[in-house]
Amino acid sequence: QVQLVELGGGLVQVGGSLRLSCAASTRAFSMLEFRWFRRAPGKEREFVAAISRSGSWSTYADPVKGRFTISRDNAKNTMYLQMNNLKVEDTAVYYCNADERWWGQGTQVTVSS
Repeated sequence: QVQLVELGGGLVQVGGSLRLSCAASTRAFSMLEFRWFRRAPGKEREFVAAISRSGSWSTYADPVKGRFTISRDNAKNTMYLQMNNLKVEDTAVYYCNADERWWGQGTQVTVSS
């Protein structure tokens, strides 16, 4: 069992930045692949970004490419999502996912105009 805790959400204006973190309670952190998903009001959950076990590879959904950066610190059992140049359409609950099996509780990101 892996427990994931997301932090860092909040209210920000258009063009602003936020950094989300996802802390995992497992000794096998470096063996897990991580993803960020989000669910906007009235919409289905969608993929945002993914990172490999070593952090050497990452991929992004088209709407966030060039603005979001996923990273991880295996020594700290923590994964991050740096979000820059935020847009109103980035408003959503953001979820951390490990190995497509475990989910965090989500953290709300609200971008206001």
